[in-house]
Amino acid sequence: MRFYVTRHGQTAWNVENIVCGSTDLPLNETGQAQARETAALLQNVAFDRVFCSPLLRARQTAGIICQGRDIPLIIDPRLREQDYGVYEGASRFDPGFLAHKKTFASRYPGGDSHMSTAARVYPFLEEVARRCPGETVLVVCHGGVCRVIESYFHDMTNEEYFQFSMGNCEVRQYQLELPAQEEKTLW
Repeated sequence: MRFYVTRHGQTAWNVENIVCGSTDLPLNETGQAQARETAALLQNVAFDRVFCSPLLRARQTAGIICQGRDIPLIIDPRLREQDYGVYEGASRFDPGFLAHKKTFASRYPGGDSHMSTAARVYPFLEEVARRCPGETVLVVCHGGVCRVIESYFHDMTNEEYFQFSMGNCEVRQYQLELPAQEEKTLW
């Protein structure tokens, strides 16, 4: 299956370099324009369905991209952004935030770990591959989720994972095929 991924358009906190995970912000004017540009870029791609995070900035981006198309838009909570806990609303350059960003198994205080985020995103990817074989799918989500998706398709060192970033409304394309699975019994 052809699997397209885009990050939501710009928000006020993106401009200010503020950590935004679970805070439900709308797109700003630039973000709306970015989504329109992405819609134009993808206008000739025949999507069978679009999956989207429940957060407003992603839903608005998906709505703009899908405008004028008859495509099922499926809100999936597994695509919500990582919860950054005490760093929600802090500077993206906060030393504590950056230190936690490099530790995959520990949770941001009061939030998610990278591993817990991957534990919900990887099964989403595999479920879509099983349920939508041969389809062309768009996923509209967030920077942290895009990082996890990239790690699903490409092996990354810890430093590569830490450094990986997708711009607002940047689009990446992947091929997602699951191998046939044998039925196994546990006993």
